[in-house]
Amino acid sequence: MAIANGEELLETLVESIEEGVMVADRSGRVLFANRSIRGQLGLGEEVRLGNVCGVNLLVAVTRGQIDAGFDDAVSRRQVGFVDIEQVFQVEGAARHYRIRTGLARRGDGSEVRLLLFRDITHVKQLEAKIAQEGEGELIGRDARMREVIQQIHQVAGTAAYVLLQGESGTGKSMLARLLHRLSARAARPFVEINCAAIPESLLESELFGHVRGAFTGAANERPGRFTAAQRGTLFLDEVGEIPLHLQAKLLRAVQDKAFEPVGTNRTQSVDVRIVSASNRLLKDAVESRLFRADLYYRLAVFPIHIPPLRSRKADIPLFIARILERLAARGYPQVSLGDAALRMLLDYPWPGNVRELENAVEHAVICAVNGCIEPLSLPQDVRAYHGEAPALPHPRSTASRSNEQLRGQILFALKRCEGSKSATAKMLGMDRVTLWRQMRKLGMTTG
Repeated sequence: MAIANGEELLETLVESIEEGVMVADRSGRVLFANRSIRGQLGLGEEVRLGNVCGVNLLVAVTRGQIDAGFDDAVSRRQVGFVDIEQVFQVEGAARHYRIRTGLARRGDGSEVRLLLFRDITHVKQLEAKIAQEGEGELIGRDARMREVIQQIHQVAGTAAYVLLQGESGTGKSMLARLLHRLSARAARPFVEINCAAIPESLLESELFGHVRGAFTGAANERPGRFTAAQRGTLFLDEVGEIPLHLQAKLLRAVQDKAFEPVGTNRTQSVDVRIVSASNRLLKDAVESRLFRADLYYRLAVFPIHIPPLRSRKADIPLFIARILERLAARGYPQVSLGDAALRMLLDYPWPGNVRELENAVEHAVICAVNGCIEPLSLPQDVRAYHGEAPALPHPRSTASRSNEQLRGQILFALKRCEGSKSATAKMLGMDRVTLWRQMRKLGMTTG
């Protein structure tokens, strides 16, 4: 469709831009839509604002006018432009747009509505990803997790050092960020370092910085993470992996708030609050003489234990719903969750906790069958744990099927726990004696 009254030059210009452009008459009939918006929304020849990919833009614009202060937006003529945000479903995926719209008068005196579309899907996807860090991701029905959140609120306003302990994937990093946001240091830096991910030879320099020429390759002076976190919060993730010879220097930095960068005797003072985290009990490392007791008691002024996901079954449906919402915001198709798949997700022990659940749900959405997550949509680990049989199994007794499923679960847990009977029993929610009896009953090696 071309704009009437000899506006071919304007049409050529508008067709060349990336932003979407529409022009509609007062009744909502679209007189012109440029190539960009037609391609993005898959529009046909005849388009009306009352039905653009199933969305009534006339109603959306009216709401935008009211929000902008046009109390009588239906009967009064709009003056100026308003901005609205609108989501369209295009080929099963959500596309987010910021639309700037207003009225313009043409040469013949008639009025048309101009609509300028800017695709902000990538911005919304980024916001959805950042939203994972929010407090809402940590709150559920489980009383122990609510107690953890309450403890975070209690200690945030103090200067106390906090030690977060829990299995990998339980949300220690999110809790550390929440604590920082609730503290008086919220406007200052939050600096995170994973002590297990830094090579031992570089960890000292990473923490405390170095001067030029301190070691081969140190061409320039470089501040460390302590300096970067000045007057803010330093999050030492996997603090238990710091080697013993560095723990003495860390103890001085924690205790005296002073240290020397690598390659110099010049003492540097620092004001940071330290939040530490470990996926194992540091007290056990202290007893094994792998972690200094004096450093442990300095870091663990306020210890917080985070329960694993397998002990928070009631929270799993809430997490799944939130994950599905975030995936839809990132452009994934909207799907439903079948009852059989939900039961399998609830029964799985989740050794990787929330992080593994997020990956499993994303996998399931990709493999959904006709818009529904079925058992076959779930990752192999989840299906293997439940001893998923072929679609047409041979008839067999209920007891036999139950024994085979239990055997599969034990074998799976043993593999994930690298043969540790204690960890296997914990993953399966039983004590070690019960595990031994079950293995003996099934004719499995118990040595």
